[in-house]
Amino acid sequence: MDTSAPGPAGAPGDERHPFLAALGERVRDGRARRGLTRKAVAAAAGVSERHLANLEYGTGNASILVLQQVASALHCPLAELIGDVTTGSPEWLSLRELLSGRSEDDLRRARLALADLFGGDGEDPLRRGRIALVGLRGAGKSTLGRRLAADLGVPFVELSREIERLAGCSTSEVHALYGANAYRRYERRALDETIARHAEVVIATPGGLVADVAAYDLLLARCYTVWLQATPEDHMGRVAAQGDLRPMAASREAMDDLRRILAGRAPFYSRADATVDTSAQPLEPTYALLRERIRLAREVTA
Repeated sequence: MDTSAPGPAGAPGDERHPFLAALGERVRDGRARRGLTRKAVAAAAGVSERHLANLEYGTGNASILVLQQVASALHCPLAELIGDVTTGSPEWLSLRELLSGRSEDDLRRARLALADLFGGDGEDPLRRGRIALVGLRGAGKSTLGRRLAADLGVPFVELSREIERLAGCSTSEVHALYGANAYRRYERRALDETIARHAEVVIATPGGLVADVAAYDLLLARCYTVWLQATPEDHMGRVAAQGDLRPMAASREAMDDLRRILAGRAPFYSRADATVDTSAQPLEPTYALLRERIRLAREVTA
């Protein structure tokens, strides 16, 4: 075994990057927990013992492929080495193992059971008074949402406008000036305030709200949620019809990008209470279908 490996953590003059130091500790802890020698892990991962030693002591900046090989040698998910909070304790690891490989329906039942266990008090009695429309830009959230709100005699809130009111600038400026994290904070605050302010409302949500799992879970818990689904071509065409040609001007692969975004978000959008395909028929029958879905949902609690 190479005896010239770096010294232990905390040695005088230690200038290791904190992330690499913590990563190394997780690799060492994982190896110790499994009773494996450094030589055995290095052989299984296909790296030298010195390379593994440098990784463990936080002085080696391993590639993602090497980390994947080490994770495989330790029989653990890569997330455990990276420092995912859900790998931070034996109980978290047991929960991950229990839920691993389960279907979406099983995971949903588990989530609801946990929500009930940790203070859930059943369905919010005001939930079906709040209608939230989700989907990508160009799905028809504003057009159908305004009409639905007028028909129901309730306020219509476009969450993007609420974000701009709170931030004092446009959503694009929020992203440019303050970054995505700041935008998410404004988005969550706008959602919290809208829900607190309105017992009955129709909300048009930004297309990317589903990327914030906590905010989307709040929306699902406090609002009756409808995914307005459309084809990528309709999404792109409707945005262009509104006079915004940026999606097509920004990239020649814009349609491929849009398809990837839609495919990535579809599993999250599909958690909504109902789905209305706005590409399947013209505006009037689409609105009639949406209105009927809302009427039936409200009859459930009438």
